[in-house]
Amino acid sequence: MFKSSKLLLCSALFVNALASSSPVVKLAYGSFQGNNTSDGLDLFLGIPFAAPPVGDLRFAYAAPPTPFQGVRQAVSFGAACPQQDLITPPRLPFTFPPPKQANSEDCLFINVYRPAFIPAGKKLPVIFSQGHSRLRILLGGFQIGDSSLLVGSDLVKRSVALNASVIYVSSNYRLNAFGFLGGKEIQEAGIGNAGFQDQVVALEWVQKYISEFGGDRERVTIWGESAGSISVALHILANDGNSNDLFSGAIMDSGFTIPLPEVESRQSWFDLMTDSTSCSNSTDRLGCLRGVPWEQLLAAVNQTPNFLQYTSVNITWGPMIDGKLIARDPRVSLLEGKYAKIPFIVGDDKDEGTRLSPIQHDPTDDASRTEPQFFEYVKSNFLPNVTDAQLKAIALAYPEDPAQGSPFDTGSAYALTPEFKRIAAFQGDLFFHGPRRNFLRILSKTQPGYAFLYSRVTIPEIGAFHSSELPELHGQANGTNFAGVDFVESSVFFTNNGNPNAPKDSISHLSNITWDKWSSSNKNPPVLNFLDPTPSVEITFDNFRNDSIQLLIELTALGPQLAMRKRGHCQIWADFVANKSLADVKLKGGNCLLTRGKRAVRDLVGRLEAASLAFLLGGDVCRGRRIAGSIAVLGREEGPAIATAEEPGIAEEPA
Repeated sequence: MFKSSKLLLCSALFVNALASSSPVVKLAYGSFQGNNTSDGLDLFLGIPFAAPPVGDLRFAYAAPPTPFQGVRQAVSFGAACPQQDLITPPRLPFTFPPPKQANSEDCLFINVYRPAFIPAGKKLPVIFSQGHSRLRILLGGFQIGDSSLLVGSDLVKRSVALNASVIYVSSNYRLNAFGFLGGKEIQEAGIGNAGFQDQVVALEWVQKYISEFGGDRERVTIWGESAGSISVALHILANDGNSNDLFSGAIMDSGFTIPLPEVESRQSWFDLMTDSTSCSNSTDRLGCLRGVPWEQLLAAVNQTPNFLQYTSVNITWGPMIDGKLIARDPRVSLLEGKYAKIPFIVGDDKDEGTRLSPIQHDPTDDASRTEPQFFEYVKSNFLPNVTDAQLKAIALAYPEDPAQGSPFDTGSAYALTPEFKRIAAFQGDLFFHGPRRNFLRILSKTQPGYAFLYSRVTIPEIGAFHSSELPELHGQANGTNFAGVDFVESSVFFTNNGNPNAPKDSISHLSNITWDKWSSSNKNPPVLNFLDPTPSVEITFDNFRNDSIQLLIELTALGPQLAMRKRGHCQIWADFVANKSLADVKLKGGNCLLTRGKRAVRDLVGRLEAASLAFLLGGDVCRGRRIAGSIAVLGREEGPAIATAEEPGIAEEPA
């Protein structure tokens, strides 16, 4: 009996010793010792996944990490990449905290969170976080943020409790001018989008090394919020949709495909960097910029607009069309079906625009903020080609009445400035709800897609604002209380099997909910709505503000000026009417002929405002044509015209 008890005691001591020992992983370029936590996790923090991007590597694509001998500690986060200065604008009901980690150019680090005990031979799926955060307020618009603020501990612990364990990985990437400098010199050097390339290198690192941590490289879900979500969408489109097996699923949270500038079009910002660093007269301006202290370059960055200023999310720094990774306008890639065919989840916060909107107004000049100023803001900042008729349509869709603005369903309350709720509703739909809905319409035809809406309110003045769900996902809600377990659970199940639904016998808060694919209903696409109080959820429909959002989708749709260069004018018409399930279109001579459903198209034209259709179909490429009394305005002329081979348009096939 004594022997048996002694043996059990020794066994227990041995297990405890294993649990408290610091885990070590051996990689091709060196070994790293992590930290074992008291609640059953192994953390490996601050592992370099690339060489420091300094000196000649500044602005260049990331190089492999430098090999070393022995074992290095991986128990604390690495430095944050250089951060652009932000100042909290007046009237916002919160402040923006400073970065948690010190800034340094040597910032390309990756972090791995895993359950401490992974059975031998078992490989766990991986959530790769593509984004940066400033606590519970925002992601960084490609200007600020670091991965230390997207902590994965609570997510991994919840996955273990659900018997659906995952490994969580996060990484830094270069920001602002350090990662997204454009201009002729950058294009000629072939190094545009270095920050986006950092993300690719981190994903390649996961493919190469995650098995050493017990991860399954064939089950990697990339997740991102805001700028991180835009990044995820671009990874889906990169390399013409060939993901090179870097990921098997995607979760996009408040950020989707947006129009991008070309690298050379950002010359003015390159010139500002050289002018501000005494490099403007150098015979090698790029080389000169690589030689200045990074603090001096950051000071130049701080002279450029950030997303808290008048230009808002019309950001200075971010991904560009480089002809390689991002080969073309993302909207062209979507139309051409050049995207990775993987399951995905996309979602938005209910009041996406509120956090971005109070800053658009000088609080000392509220009385002057009238409709003409609203029109000027829309036209100068977001829709430069919009016509007066289209502006009037926007005004009707987004009226001055605060009761119709955002935060929604709050009546006339929280009108921080006279135009605040109006601009908040407009910006939220223009940049988030509209692009999300359009993304779903296209991709859900070829792969499983699910949609969610986050409607929980933490700050009443700005409602369920942009990024307000992050504390739930990363365990920062109510201090250390991990409140949003239901929000996390869908991501965990999706990462395990490509389907966000919980097993019916699961302890999950979602086990009594059936979350169908968005494509399961054309009229009422289902959305999983996260409601107050936590963990309340219900299935609602993605048909709110249909007319207003559709107007903005049309105003920002790809017109034939760009698309014809890739596909031909008749195919654009074919895509348009096919999306409406209205008609067949064929090419005859220089005309596109409707061969079926002509009455439906006439009805459609009669319903749409001519100006909206004009913008949708793009500028001056085509002239208008009457179809049975309804005017289809294909350009800016509203009179009847005959579509000819010299002036291509749409026409009815003769009876």
